[in-house]
Amino acid sequence: MAIGLCVGVFLAHAGAADLLDKVKEKKLLTLGTEAQFAPFESMENGKIVGYSTDLLALVMQDLPGVKADRKDVPFQAILPGLAARKFDFIVTSVTVTKERDDKFAFTLPIAEATVAVLKRSDNAAVQKPDDLSGKVVGSQAGSAQLKVAREFDQKLKSQGKPGLKEIREYTSFDEAYADLAAGRLDAVTQSLSNLGPLVKARPDVFSVVQPAIGPKTYYAWVGRKDADSASLVKLFSDGIAKANTGGQMSQLQTKWFGFTMSVPADHLPKPEM
Repeated sequence: MAIGLCVGVFLAHAGAADLLDKVKEKKLLTLGTEAQFAPFESMENGKIVGYSTDLLALVMQDLPGVKADRKDVPFQAILPGLAARKFDFIVTSVTVTKERDDKFAFTLPIAEATVAVLKRSDNAAVQKPDDLSGKVVGSQAGSAQLKVAREFDQKLKSQGKPGLKEIREYTSFDEAYADLAAGRLDAVTQSLSNLGPLVKARPDVFSVVQPAIGPKTYYAWVGRKDADSASLVKLFSDGIAKANTGGQMSQLQTKWFGFTMSVPADHLPKPEM
């Protein structure tokens, strides 16, 4: 009798609907997005556009009849909102770090996120990253790019240099860019994939300092790390892999960044930071 009861409970559990089943049943997928991160995500005429929007459209082909409802929220609320189940999934550019990877389930990478330094083109005092010692640097609060700035500050100090004079935190990178252009910052730490299009559009204002200051990192989309979300995370990873190996990802990168990035289509590299 006890064995029969256990088998019954197991079968009931095995047949229970998971998050992907519920999404298909409701025909609605709720997504968290920060739409202030061009060219990945930004607002245009009241709609979220960008690289992630086009890539999402390809993945959603495997969810026919399901509507994607994207909630535009500040980046600082993205991961806490996912953990609190305010969204089913995150489709925004989240840098994969060790701390985040321990808590959340990442998809395959969608782009490279290696961090570099943006400066004003007329700032001759900053020719290489070490020239930032004694300078004011900005980045987005809660971002991996901010973490890299702090780690770079410690690296400078370990070499006997003064380190960064100040690290300022901003709600969005657009605010940091504005302060950099106005001379209120000496530099901004941001990923190369974001900086390329910005510098191309405004070469008279901005330029990138070489080399990059962070380890090779990647952007990915994010789900909760639990059994309920596993099949939804797999669906997204499978869709990203299909776009990568089929050439659509490279086409979208050329469209939105002006260059292509080689990212793995079969695994997510272990984060180095």
